[in-house]
Formats: sequence, structure tokens, C-alpha cells
Amino acid sequence: MKLYGYQLIIPSKIQNNHKIVRVKYISSHFVYLFFFLSYYLYYLALEKCMEGQFECGKKNRWIHKKLTQAIISSIIIAILIEFMLLKLLTKLHLIHVFIFLSSFFIYSHGQEFYDHGLFNFLGNIIIIITIIILLLPFNILIYLIKKKKKASIFIYLLFLLFLLFFYFYFFHSKFNCRNWNKGLNNTYIENDIEKFGCQIKIPKICPYKIGAYFLDLSKIYNIKCGKDLAGKEETLKFSDSPYINKNTTKFGYPLTNKDHMCLNKPTKKSNIELYVRKNLLDMDNKKLFDNGKRNIPEIIADFSKNKYGELIINVNYNDTLSKERQKLAKKSKPYTENILILYFDSVSRSNGLRQLKKTFRFIEKFMPYKGYSNKLYPNEKYHAFQFLKFHSFRFHTRGNYPKIFYGCKKGSNITRITKYLKINGYVTGFSNDFCQLESCYLPHNMSQEEISDHEFIICDANKKDINSMLIRCLYDKINIGHQLEYGIQFWRKYKTNRKFLLIINNDGHEGTLEVIKYADQYIYKFLYDLFNENLLKDSTVMLISDHGCPMPSLYYFNDFFQYEDSLPMLYILSYDKKNLTYDEQYKFLSQNQQKLITAYDVYNTIGYLIYWKSYKKIKNKEKSSKDTPKSKFGKSLFTEIDSKRVPSDYKNMSKQVCITIKKNTKKRYFFTSY
Repeated sequence: MKLYGYQLIIPSKIQNNHKIVRVKYISSHFVYLFFFLSYYLYYLALEKCMEGQFECGKKNRWIHKKLTQAIISSIIIAILIEFMLLKLLTKLHLIHVFIFLSSFFIYSHGQEFYDHGLFNFLGNIIIIITIIILLLPFNILIYLIKKKKKASIFIYLLFLLFLLFFYFYFFHSKFNCRNWNKGLNNTYIENDIEKFGCQIKIPKICPYKIGAYFLDLSKIYNIKCGKDLAGKEETLKFSDSPYINKNTTKFGYPLTNKDHMCLNKPTKKSNIELYVRKNLLDMDNKKLFDNGKRNIPEIIADFSKNKYGELIINVNYNDTLSKERQKLAKKSKPYTENILILYFDSVSRSNGLRQLKKTFRFIEKFMPYKGYSNKLYPNEKYHAFQFLKFHSFRFHTRGNYPKIFYGCKKGSNITRITKYLKINGYVTGFSNDFCQLESCYLPHNMSQEEISDHEFIICDANKKDINSMLIRCLYDKINIGHQLEYGIQFWRKYKTNRKFLLIINNDGHEGTLEVIKYADQYIYKFLYDLFNENLLKDSTVMLISDHGCPMPSLYYFNDFFQYEDSLPMLYILSYDKKNLTYDEQYKFLSQNQQKLITAYDVYNTIGYLIYWKSYKKIKNKEKSSKDTPKSKFGKSLFTEIDSKRVPSDYKNMSKQVCITIKKNTKKRYFFTSY
């Protein structure tokens, strides 16, 4: 007796070959209709997004429509697969299934398959598999009913009820969101609407607790840095530079910030990776560097010792630049002499606390203080602040990054904060492991004064794609290990200068939410070394993300995704050499930890750190001008922010999770697209 069989539902009166063939003939026509409907729904689900994410975002609640269509089409394909298992359909219909699943690879690419489209595919495949599994108990029940074994049916139903009870008990007890609203130092999100304005509803189920058991693919497959690297020959294939030859053992990476391409309007062919490939330098050819023809590269891939190579980093100290900036520094008095920003793409507040444990234990040491004195380091006067209601604008970087570093949305004729840093005597450094257009610039018309003085962008044949669900290695370290090595060299070599360093890391930009944990030990060591060498004196450190879940895959199907995506992390570690009183700036920083904070506020905070007392005199210009270090949409976190601020005050924000009171009624506000 077979387990599967739609013969079960065919009346016994028509159990003859002629009528069975007729039933299959009729059902096959319905199958064609089902497949056509599934193709059409799939087309509706993805076609709207083919031209880019911004077009998707303009549709109200587009993600719900996309998911609904994808789920319906997946249900149809799952039922069709069941039909084949039940042998109601012929093997010929496998062709349809193959075509449908192949379309995920061919057509489901968001913008590019290796980028966002991979997660479109995984998400739909997961839906199909889930539905097939859910249909299995139903088929077993039909089989038992056909056999008319009442005792077996009763036992089976009891068994199903037991499984459901166990599932819900285990699910709610183990995977609830207890402590999701907990911050550092035993603090919690405060939801007093009258006092803080913004109330955050706590999600009930946190599925990343499930994923933590089986989504750490690097651990499962024992992936470690130093293995499976591209050798010298493959690296040579990666490059089509005229400045290297096959016998070269050392490749130097060009300084992108010195090239005119950063000043031009971007095109698909003029990206950073192509530029690096075409300009790799043979470090054994000294003629390339004679008479200062080219700057000596700061990043070198060295294959002289072994076939796998190693990455050698040496930040070139520029004495002339140092002296020029020191002269400019004498003309202004900033709040802080040094600014360090560690920017993590796609890491939510709660997931950051979950995965970067050592890093946040270091930050947490500086949180408990009385007045303006830290308990653990009273003589150093370090203070740490966490902003529990820091909200993203959009679900992707393009909707948040410009507001943090430009003070407005992406577009032409806007100025990056780097310009104002240079004017006030800061030496600027930058590192990014995302080797594409925006590594060099965001707007179309960036001027030379907005480009960082030192720049390290990871472009290498060994690097994994930005969305890889495995640990991202580059030679013997993960990407951020090299970035932080570059950063600490920069910090040490310009010890006597004002400094600004921005490090952007994308290890969190993937669907499992597990890869970022491997960056923890490197970040902790970086901060600890700076502190231990007294290099954080008179410095302000920011740990910030732009948004939460980037490629949620499994996590799409729960309101948890909305909360995670909307609440990225923001922490500030500040050194108080001014011995400020608690009633001044630190009072406001403390109060603002529970208020609605946006990327515009971060931009204004950086401006405040640069200009300090003179920042009040800078007036916000009209939106059409934009050339000001102060955004009219935000306020410095060192100043008082209105507790009545609500999401509806911003017409430039995507859907959020902040519940506020307006006109004495509770109402959830959803920000519109920008």
C-alpha cells in the first residue's frame, strides 16, 4: 500500500483505467492553469523591483504584496509537487517544476543574482519546502482514513496534538523575545510615551534564536581564514593591469583617492574594482615609482613567501599634510580632537549586543558613572552612551548613509562631512570592504576636498562577495581584521594630529545574522589597544549601523524583521577633557538615549564635535543650497532633543516601529519613502 495516492479521493465507481486516464487528463489541464498562475504571480512579485530598490520602495507596503504573491506562487508549486508524488500527474510535468525553479536563478535577482537575488531564491525555496512538509501529515491522515483504522486515526491525532503542544510550548519558551529590549548595564528601553515620546512595541518571537543553532555555516563547515585562497595565478587573472607581469611576486594596490574617476559621474564600467584591476602595480619594478611618478601603495599582496600570499599594510605618513593640518587646527577649537566611527552595515541593536559580546563588554565598562566621573576609570573621564531608539530611514544603505555623512538624501551638489573636517585641521582616513561605486563617493560631483587623505578599499581576488553567508576572509584574517590594522596604523602615525577615521564593514550584510560574530574579537582588540596606548584621549568613538536585517530570508515572515530592520545600533564613547558638568552636554546625551534619534542627528553630532561652541552660530541653509555642516532635519545629540518628536515629523522615512501619542490617542506612524 502506498503512502501517497490521490487515488484515495477517486470514488470506487470510477476505478477503471478509462476513467483514471480521464481524471489525469482533466487534472493536467488544471496543472497548466496552475503553472501559468504561479508564473504570473511570480512575475508580479519581482518585476516591480527589477529596476532597483527605490522603485520598489515607492509602492506603499510593497514588501507585503511581494511576499503575498511569492507565498501564493510557492503554495501552487508545492501542491503541484505533491500531485506528482501522488502520481496524479505524469513525469512530463517535472519539466514545469524545473522551469519554475530555474526561473528563481535566471529571473529572481533583485538587482543582481549574486547580490540581493540570492535571498529571493532562498526565501522562496524555503516557503516551498515548508509547505511540502506541512502537507505530509495531511497525506498520512488521508491514508489512515482510507484504511478505516479508527484506533490508528485516534492515536495519530493524539500524536499530532502532542506535537503541536510541544512545538508551541518549546517555541514560545525558548524563542521568545525576553530581554530583546535590554541594553547595556542592565538598562531597558523605556516606553513612557509622555516622557520620551516614542514607544517601541516588543516583538513576541525572535527567530534568530532558532537560527543560531543551525545558521552559523562557517562553524558547521569549519571555515577558517587561510584556507582555499586564490593563489598568485588566479590573482593575476583577476587583474588586467599593464603595470604587472607574470613573474611578479608583489602587487601594490593603487590609491583610489588620487584618481580623477572619483570626481566623475559614476557609470557601470567605472567602478572601484575595475579601477584597481587595471592599475595593480608591480612592486619589484622600481621604475614605476622613480621621481615620484606614482605614490607608493599602502596595501601590498605579497606572494614571495608562499603561493597563498599575505596582505602587507603600511600607511604612508605624510609630513607635509600633517603640518598643513596642524596650522589649520590652530584656527578652531573643536569639542574633540579625534573622531573614530566604526560603521557596521546591516546590524540591528539587539543583534549587535548578541554577537559582539566582547566589544560591548568593553563599552559597558564606561557606562556607570556618577556626576561626570566614571566608576571604573575615574581619572580618564570616559563616558559611554547607548541610543535605544535610533531609527533607520530605509531598509537599505542608500537610504541612510547619505543622511549620516551628507546631512540629506543622495543626490548631486551635496557636501560630505569630510570637507568640514579638513577645514578644521583633521587628517582624514577611510576604509571600506565594499569594493563598488560608493566606496569612493556617493553623490555624482564629489570635490577633491571631500575625499579622504588616506583610503583602504578591499578589492582582491580572495574576497568573498558582500552577501556571503560564510566568514569573509582576506588571506590570514577576516576583512575587518585588515581594516582595523590599517586604522590603528593611521591612528598611531598621526598621533599628534587631529584625526577622523571612518571604517565601514559589511560582515553583517547577510541573511543568517551570524557572520558578524567573527568580527568581535578584532573590534575588541582594536579598541582595547587604542585605549591601553592612551590613543583615545580627547577622542569620540561612535559604533553605528545604518539599518538592521539586510537579507532576512527566514526572518521575513515575522514582525520581528520590521523591528530589527528599523532599530540599528548607535553607541558613543566620549572622553571628557573639559570636565563638563552633568547639567550641561552630558545631561542631554543621557536623556537622548531614550528618545527618537535619526541619521540626521548623527550628522549634526559630528558637526558639533568639529565646531563645538561655534556650531550654534552656523545657520541651516535652505534645502536647495545644502552646503552646511548642519542639517535642518536633525539636532546634535549633545543638545536637548524634543521628547515629543514623532516619526510623522519626518516625511522622509520608511516604515518604522515607533508608536507615539498625538491628540491624546495612540497611533502607529509609518514613515513614507524619501
